[in-house]
Amino acid sequence: MKKRIFLFLFIMLFISGCGKYKVSDAVKDFENKVDNSKSYKLTGTMEISSSEEVFTYSLEAYHLKDDFFKVILVNQTNNHEQIILKNNDGLYVVTPSLNKSFKFDSVWPENSSQAYLLGNLVKDMKNDSKIEMEEKDKGYIIKTTVNYPNNEEMKYQKIYFNEDMKIEKVEVFNESDIIKIKVNFNKVDLKAKLSDEDFVLDDLIDEEKTKPECKDDSCDKETSSTLDSIIYPLYIPANTYLNNKETVESLKSERIILTFSGEKNFVIVEEAAKASNVFEVIPIYGEPLMLNETIGALSSNSLSFQANNVDYYIVSSDLSTKEMISVAASLGNTTSVAGVK
Repeated sequence: MKKRIFLFLFIMLFISGCGKYKVSDAVKDFENKVDNSKSYKLTGTMEISSSEEVFTYSLEAYHLKDDFFKVILVNQTNNHEQIILKNNDGLYVVTPSLNKSFKFDSVWPENSSQAYLLGNLVKDMKNDSKIEMEEKDKGYIIKTTVNYPNNEEMKYQKIYFNEDMKIEKVEVFNESDIIKIKVNFNKVDLKAKLSDEDFVLDDLIDEEKTKPECKDDSCDKETSSTLDSIIYPLYIPANTYLNNKETVESLKSERIILTFSGEKNFVIVEEAAKASNVFEVIPIYGEPLMLNETIGALSSNSLSFQANNVDYYIVSSDLSTKEMISVAASLGNTTSVAGVK
């Protein structure tokens, strides 16, 4: 009788064990799904957590082999939309409401982890020699390190799959095991049948905003856009203080220049954001950077971005990347949001 019970238990353990993935098999399964996809479309939501707030975006991502990408992000608080587009002509970050785009000289997204791009998740799995996997109810969780060169607080991620190795969500953690980025996938179509025509910059232009507002010299008499109030950073590095503030006016705009001096010298320029009558493509040196409320442009000594109808430009030879991002985030989080008139 004991032998029969032992044999029965052995068979049950063997059968149940046959359906389980090894971590290498799971990674290979997901890699094959992504590699065999000529194009994909995914939809979902992305949450970015700061120390005080959670910023939620609706997310659409499109990919066509080998190097075409389109990522549409809409801030659910203020409906601010930005689009990351990569095609044969280059990499763009488009803000449709302003009829403007930054053009980057960048190898994005190859140079960093991206929680919402499947190929980058595969790359993170393959690059981690200490990758871990655990089973959950009807699925698996794979844990890997991450590579965010412009955001050192991101340390690792957990990638959630169902029992068929279909991706469900990604959570990115800091060193204190706090979730900083969460992506929930609502739908992933690995047979999207996309073509080059789905990645055309001109298709992102709002034609209504390109119509001229006037047909004569009266355009030059347009009233200037000004800020109702100055936005001061809530974060300033130690032994650094506001040394000077000045207002510089032109025909169509007003700029506020804040100069900070001390141990870490830096300058902040603020200007009311205004839609262009003609679609603008602005070349910029640096990398696209996901901030709490928006996508900015980060170079070795500057950071520019638009939030709450204000254009910001931060420049410094003293601030580290982490400090510059902290200053920018504290501008975006301030409760005294500037109005535009």
